[in-house]
Amino acid sequence: MRDLFDNIENTDSDQSSLHNPDSKRAEELILSLRQELNQHNYNYYVLSKPIISDFEFDKKLKELEKLEAAHPEFFDPNSPTQRVGSDINTTFTQVKHEYPMLSLSNTYSEGEVTDFYERTRRSLNTVFELVCELKYDGSSISLIYENGILARAITRGDGEKGDDVTSNIKTIRSIPLRLHGDDFPEKFEIRGEILMPWNVFEELNKEREELEEPLFANPRNAAAGTLKMQNSAEVAKRKLDGYFYYLLGENLPSDLHSENLNYARKWGFKVSDAVKVCNTTDEVFKFLRYWEIERKNLPVATDGVVIKVNSTIQQRNLGFTAKSPRWAIAYKFQAEQAVTRLNSVTYQVGRTGAVTPVANLDPVQLSGTTVRRASLHNADIIESLDLHIGDRVFVEKGGEIIPKITGVDKDARILMGEKVNFIANCPECNTPLVRVEGEAAHYCPNENACPPQIKGKIEHFVSRKAMNIDGLGTETVNLLYQNDLLKNIADIYMLKIDDISGLERLGEKSAQNIIDGVEKSKSIPFERVLFALGIRFVGETVAKKLASHFKTIENLEKATFEELTSVDEIGSRIAESVVNYFSDNQNIELVNKLKSHGLKLSVSEEMMLPKGDALNGKTIVISGTFNKHSRDEYKKMIEQYGGKNSGSISGKTSFILAGENMGPEKLKKAEKLGIRLLNEEQFLELIMGANL
Repeated sequence: MRDLFDNIENTDSDQSSLHNPDSKRAEELILSLRQELNQHNYNYYVLSKPIISDFEFDKKLKELEKLEAAHPEFFDPNSPTQRVGSDINTTFTQVKHEYPMLSLSNTYSEGEVTDFYERTRRSLNTVFELVCELKYDGSSISLIYENGILARAITRGDGEKGDDVTSNIKTIRSIPLRLHGDDFPEKFEIRGEILMPWNVFEELNKEREELEEPLFANPRNAAAGTLKMQNSAEVAKRKLDGYFYYLLGENLPSDLHSENLNYARKWGFKVSDAVKVCNTTDEVFKFLRYWEIERKNLPVATDGVVIKVNSTIQQRNLGFTAKSPRWAIAYKFQAEQAVTRLNSVTYQVGRTGAVTPVANLDPVQLSGTTVRRASLHNADIIESLDLHIGDRVFVEKGGEIIPKITGVDKDARILMGEKVNFIANCPECNTPLVRVEGEAAHYCPNENACPPQIKGKIEHFVSRKAMNIDGLGTETVNLLYQNDLLKNIADIYMLKIDDISGLERLGEKSAQNIIDGVEKSKSIPFERVLFALGIRFVGETVAKKLASHFKTIENLEKATFEELTSVDEIGSRIAESVVNYFSDNQNIELVNKLKSHGLKLSVSEEMMLPKGDALNGKTIVISGTFNKHSRDEYKKMIEQYGGKNSGSISGKTSFILAGENMGPEKLKKAEKLGIRLLNEEQFLELIMGANL
């Protein structure tokens, strides 16, 4: 086998023989590379013991990609090259669990653990062992393997059925697509938690904070949200991880749960080393006390310890209550708390003008990090805490990475400091703040003259997910702003090399890179330009929906509140924000400047062109979930083939494009009115020319 890799490593001298091997030779190379890369993935993501560099791994992966592209007859959905995910949007189908995914009963004291032990002893009336494992704080998942290959991944859902997220799970590199060895059952299920490591979580929240998107409260929410993303290529970027803790099936290798975990580890699953077989409650308590402290050094979030009866035969004998197994409980750790001094409260102004109060604290250790600042969120939180400068305050993380003040030690007050009251004017431009009825936050309304808002809008505009202009990071934007070269986003397209190259830390090469990036951004599609404008509440997904529906910026400028709320998933808050944005003459002037600079402010002609007339004169309602295309894609198809989308069923409805889990009320109304239902296949046949 080694000689196969010798060929790969010497590609410079023999490119043609590698990229054009005969079919049999190509298959050997592909299979060998897959095997080697799978082993390297396992070494890196499961064992944390890589034996080659990232550069070497990427080089081998690229070679495999080239070989697979040249020989599509050897395509394998479980190849290491497929872990990057697809950018095709899909909806999730609901799948019934073969074995219900029940919740565990929670306990919070050693006394309750003793009660569990005694109940188990009385019920079994024989000797038994307990297994203690860390309880990972993530999103529960069930994986089904058939003949050693990952067949399906299902979320917990309601315990009876969950969402099929197989394509997203395949992007997680610590999860084996093919099992190691050959001593696994023909079919089995393994359960675990999908987790977002602390470092990935912190980086994600940092990005979201820069874009002024809502922050995830904790890694559990972030992992759960990521698993439900429709775009598996985006899931791959989130670098999720997975830990597994329970095998289910008819022919498991052992009757002992602890032994089955050892087998799972051998097959390639990431199984925690923090597993201990205990015979007494004292041994259990020792495990609990050790991990209460040591868990703070782990790379992922944990919130307790799961205690299970080791024998699977005894587990079956003990059975289940309506909600949980009788053979297992979860011991939950208390949220970690520290006491420190409040020194001051400062205020930050974001891109949208939202003003956030921040508590500045004496440094204190909490969950493995030094905390110096904590968000106070808004005026209501400050008022409810009755904060005074110099107060001893309780700071918590618990399952959250974002520190928060949960209370004040009022007994520790000796000399009362100044009471903390929310500010009345913007700390940056002194404009009186406003608070929209029904919202918690205060805003600075001076959006076109408040420095952090101006710079924030520019930083958002040039960010990777928006116009993606290289070289214009936070420091450079600030430098250009200070030198009066940037006062709004349209000024970016007026920059010249001579303007930039003479500035501190910026030479001619840096200036050229920025200008090249600015020019390249003119080809960015309309939906991303719309997102880049920074209209409040218009994120990436909303921008795509608005661009797809209104087609041009002119149509969007003229759209009424009613027209906006008629668009799928566009609510009153978003509609009001869009109307307000385009009612401001300064924003209209800004958009006109962007038009003059050649930015794409309409969907491409190709997207707008009709593709046929199979649906001319027909009014169609879409209901349910689909496998082949998303609802938005089907709506676009209906328009491109001459049809009209409708959100409600009436006598004018021509037919219903019906997916799985169609709403019962819509189904009942369709039956009452005698309206036909077409499934995906029938609909696609219809628009391709079949007669209705």
